[in-house]
Amino acid sequence: FLLQVKWKGKDLFDLVCRTLGLRETWFFGLQYTIKDTVAWLKMDKKVLDHDVPTEEPVTFHFLAKFYPENAEEELVQEITQHLFFLQVKKQILDEKIYCPPEASVLLASYAVQAKYGDYDPNVHKRGFLAQEELLPKRVINLYQMTPEMWEERITAWYAEHRGRARDEAEMEYLKIAQDLEMYGVNYFAIRNKKGTELLLGVDALGLHIYDPDNRLTPKISFPWNEIRNISYSDKEFTIKPLDKKIDVFKFNSSKLRVNKLILQLCIGNHDLFMRRRKADSLEVQQMKAQAREEKARKQMERQRLAREKQMREEAERTRDELERRLMQLKEEATMANEALMRSEETADLLAEKAQITEEEAKLLAQKAAEAEQEMQRIKATAIRTEEEKRLMEQKVLEAEMLALKMAEESERRAKEADQLKQDLQEARESERRAKQKLLEITSKSSYTQSVNSSTTALPTDLPSFNLISESLSFDFKDTDMKRLSMEIEKEKVEYMEKSKHLQEQLNELKTEIEALKLKERETALDILHNENTSRGNSKHNTIKKVS
Repeated sequence: FLLQVKWKGKDLFDLVCRTLGLRETWFFGLQYTIKDTVAWLKMDKKVLDHDVPTEEPVTFHFLAKFYPENAEEELVQEITQHLFFLQVKKQILDEKIYCPPEASVLLASYAVQAKYGDYDPNVHKRGFLAQEELLPKRVINLYQMTPEMWEERITAWYAEHRGRARDEAEMEYLKIAQDLEMYGVNYFAIRNKKGTELLLGVDALGLHIYDPDNRLTPKISFPWNEIRNISYSDKEFTIKPLDKKIDVFKFNSSKLRVNKLILQLCIGNHDLFMRRRKADSLEVQQMKAQAREEKARKQMERQRLAREKQMREEAERTRDELERRLMQLKEEATMANEALMRSEETADLLAEKAQITEEEAKLLAQKAAEAEQEMQRIKATAIRTEEEKRLMEQKVLEAEMLALKMAEESERRAKEADQLKQDLQEARESERRAKQKLLEITSKSSYTQSVNSSTTALPTDLPSFNLISESLSFDFKDTDMKRLSMEIEKEKVEYMEKSKHLQEQLNELKTEIEALKLKERETALDILHNENTSRGNSKHNTIKKVS
């Protein structure tokens, strides 16, 4: 932005919020760094009167300054949820928030759902997460697992999130992340009266004192509702408990600037702590009502789109089935046509063979007749001598035998001709049946094509995916709100069941990858987390114990 000289911090901050369309401004601030110390822009002070760097352009980071106790109940706008999701995800990947390995995989699966939408094995193929930064480097180095093995486990959970919109996946991410011990905690190095080095943690629940080597488990906690007064003088900071019987806690920080920052965070977190325990302001009530209506509208829109998608998928399945059936009928028609051609060729060959056999039979009959004539001629010839008579008798005998053979051969050829005529008749009958079957298949194909063309056109008649807000109108009556309330109650019950199932899945994954862990690479936070888990300690019950 082009900064005006007279602008105060609020002017610049409001301009950024308007640009983002953000109304829940009380969680955020503009951060800058001066002399290795983080500072926040004051709303009532001119921007250029701050100790901002002199070089141009001056860089501010728009970040969440205060965190909600319960993200689902407090974060109303979708843009607010999205900004928190981006910031918390970056803090986990940068290891500013400790996250155990099994929870890191689960959070990564929700991040993938928020970015890519529903899992589709045809689109999200092996290696599609290769360029994504989804897990802290500490987690990757702790196990003897390849990127493909991590992707396989993330994808397995990602596939279970089907149906969740981006805002729902991001909210699930925040609901898991807010139970991490370091979520929303600002840490400051301090010393007590004895000079012992400690860490002060400031978050939405109160003030916490830690050992420098253990940022997960506080030694002492001061909930906001048990603190009477907080003040500082120079580098000394004082916490006065509400119960006057409890000693005042004093500590020293390294710089006066740090004490100012601590006091800012204490005031802001305390104000939000008290606001949560009062009735919502009119502005927040309006925002929540609008958010409920918007959520209901989106839910109805998602249901409508789901129905359209289902109808399209059914139409496509029907079309594919008809196309498959058409191909099958075409193949059957081709086979029948080939069979018909083979039958026609066989019939032609048989007809040709029958004709040849018939001609041969005629020729043999003619020869037999000639032999008979020759025999008669020989008999009629007068033979004068006995020798000639004997020779003539022998010739007659031979002629008779030849004629007999000729007659037998003629009869055999005649029978063969009759058989060939019968085969020809059967071949022509087979040809007639093949033609009839081809005619039936051709008629089925034409019917299937007509049905197919009409079915293929079906998706174009379905409602399109264009979302036109002018065509949507909603009238939320009392009955609608009651029904919505009942659905919310039902969702709470389902959430409790899912939480139990989720914990079982986390434990299962932890057991599965435990054998691949490299113990020598465990960090101090890994060891502390494992000890807390084995004792059954969580973020909230630990704070209750040490308060």
